[in-house]
Amino acid sequence: TPTPARADIVVRGYGGYNSRWALFLIQRIFPLVGLPPVATTIFFGANDAALPGRTSQRQHVPVEEYRQNLKTIVNHLKDCSKSMVILLITPPPIDEDGRERYARSQYGEDARRLPERTNEMAGVYAGQCIELAKEMDVQCVDLWSKMQATEGWQKLYLSDGLHLTPEGNALVHKEVVQTLRGAGLKAEDMPHDFPHHSKIDGVHPERAFQ
Repeated sequence: TPTPARADIVVRGYGGYNSRWALFLIQRIFPLVGLPPVATTIFFGANDAALPGRTSQRQHVPVEEYRQNLKTIVNHLKDCSKSMVILLITPPPIDEDGRERYARSQYGEDARRLPERTNEMAGVYAGQCIELAKEMDVQCVDLWSKMQATEGWQKLYLSDGLHLTPEGNALVHKEVVQTLRGAGLKAEDMPHDFPHHSKIDGVHPERAFQ
């Protein structure tokens, strides 16, 4: 972990969700009262980019609405904290051959003939995510481009053409940590929540906690 004994990392992942459905959660996950997080990552787009009229159309969100949904989420986070580091992550690329093989392994000849996602469409949503990050002056990881910069990314980073392998998750972790450090958020500079053991007196431990 990049923040040993320095921070609690709170994971809120909702499988299959798109940015439209996330708006119903944002007030509950990030209430305006209370102690806000130091940094927040926002990772939507893979489901929004599902093609309309195909098998995953229920998850589709038009790209203009996707951008507006991200903007709504970012504005809410800025209302929670003026100092919070906000980091958008673009949708990953799509391995279309991998998606087809996965569908056939699950459904045989009944598998859909037309792709329910394409890499080109994922790139359109990634571009909107990047543009919005610049517009709103927040951090961004261009995962769509980063993954495709590696030869053989399709099988290295994606397990079924869409979802990440352990190596894919490791790449996300690496890029997030580097981006947070670039934004000035470094684990070694974060305060401890309680005194280091070297600061605790063996005879009068209570003094370290006063």
